Amino acid sequence: MKTFLPKYIYTLFIAGFLLVSNGCDKSLDLPQYQAFTPATLDENGGNWKPFVLKSATEFTVAEPMPTNSAEYSQEIAELKSLQASLTDDQKEKINYWNTGGVFRWNEIARELAARYNLPPVAGPDGKYPVPDANNPFQEPKFPFANPPYAARAFAYLGVAQYDGLVAAWKYKYMFNRMRPSAFDASIKALVPASDLPTYPSEDAVVATVSLEILKFMFPTEIEYLTQKAEEHKISRLWAGAQVKSDIAAGEELGKLVAQKILAAAKSDGMKDANNQTLVSGMQESAISRGLTVAWKSQEQPYRLPLLPNYGAVKTWNFDEETKIRLRPAAPPAIGSPEFNKDMDELRKYAKGLTREQHRIANFWADGPGTYTPPGHWSQIATDLIYKNKFNELRAARTMALLGTAVMDAGICCWDVKFYYFYPRPYQMDNSIKTVVGLPNFPSYTSGHSTFSAAAATVLSYVFPGEKDMLEAKALEAAESRIYGTIHYRFDSEVGLRCGKNIGSYAVLRGQQDGSGL
Repeated sequence: MKTFLPKYIYTLFIAGFLLVSNGCDKSLDLPQYQAFTPATLDENGGNWKPFVLKSATEFTVAEPMPTNSAEYSQEIAELKSLQASLTDDQKEKINYWNTGGVFRWNEIARELAARYNLPPVAGPDGKYPVPDANNPFQEPKFPFANPPYAARAFAYLGVAQYDGLVAAWKYKYMFNRMRPSAFDASIKALVPASDLPTYPSEDAVVATVSLEILKFMFPTEIEYLTQKAEEHKISRLWAGAQVKSDIAAGEELGKLVAQKILAAAKSDGMKDANNQTLVSGMQESAISRGLTVAWKSQEQPYRLPLLPNYGAVKTWNFDEETKIRLRPAAPPAIGSPEFNKDMDELRKYAKGLTREQHRIANFWADGPGTYTPPGHWSQIATDLIYKNKFNELRAARTMALLGTAVMDAGICCWDVKFYYFYPRPYQMDNSIKTVVGLPNFPSYTSGHSTFSAAAATVLSYVFPGEKDMLEAKALEAAESRIYGTIHYRFDSEVGLRCGKNIGSYAVLRGQQDGSGL
């Protein structure tokens, strides 16, 4: 039997080379993001419905000191002092964070997902070590940020940012503190003009909740994340955008919100997602329902299946009963005409792809060393947020709806995969060589198709003018798995339908959250 280990090593080498090259080659044509004035301020945003908080006022924010107080005058003087001696490095950091905290922290999350999306290699004993959350610095370092793990990280990050900002917006318009440059015209605001009240600081809220969520998800990166959070907050002082008491109030609120979001994360069932004792029972159940050939790992040495119980993790936008109802019908029987038709198609692609098919397969591969399919859609979303000049609250709402829909898609897909336990094409015909590696979990349904359709459904709701483009991307992502010969066409087609249904529940939540969209 052929081993796929060399292919993984090759993929990791190429991914690592690209990451290093991209970090060193300043001549690369990378996007240059500029600050913008938000298209709207959403003054009623404090009335929007949060995901986890009971209400925007669940946590109390103390009334700010008056702007005519000596303490506030001292804070204004500190801003002037800071601005009098700004270095080029500080100005660069101001410009970086001016693009938006939600934008930048999701960018950081994708960077970490790519850095940790490395499946452990086999040791001398022929076994694959498992990253240990209780000993994260022990090799292999925790986590292995595979697609389900990354989807969960993006979801909790989006929810924490959104819930924190709903609360911040409530208090901003309750206290209505003016920006420093409106109070003192001698302060040069190095941010786009905005009438958004400054207390509590939206930047401090986003920096604090993002720090706490990502520390939990990527515990070996605490030093780096702490440095980025401090940089984010102080950049607002350098920019003359907020005073210290704005930052302090936002930081305190952010910590309270993050604690509640983390409590939800710790009780969502993820700790049991890799329960390998359930696998044999899952396989036997699938056989009892008529499966004639069960999926088995094709890796040598044998690798345990990836997160077989992830399908039991708690969903965001619907309950367990709905999850079961969303489960699709069984895939075609092995050897049936539909199965044979799709196998023949894969044999054709295995013999050779067109240049365009090869491009599509590789563009959507999102394998080891990348930020995964959920990260791919996160990038698409933040680019649209930037293009449409969303304020921080509306940006966070977008990422929360997207993140929860994509995590729900992963949960439902993994439930389906290990319910039907359907074999991969290569297992049925080892002449079907893949061009994108071989995932270590059952075939039906396609994860990328499910993730992509859910994401496209949510983003089409938020950005209706982009619907055709988004749906075309989801379809192309689904096709890419067929060109890569890791999925039958029915895997991708059913995955698209499932993802669209899953995404519709996030859309329904959005329609009922009071945002007016």
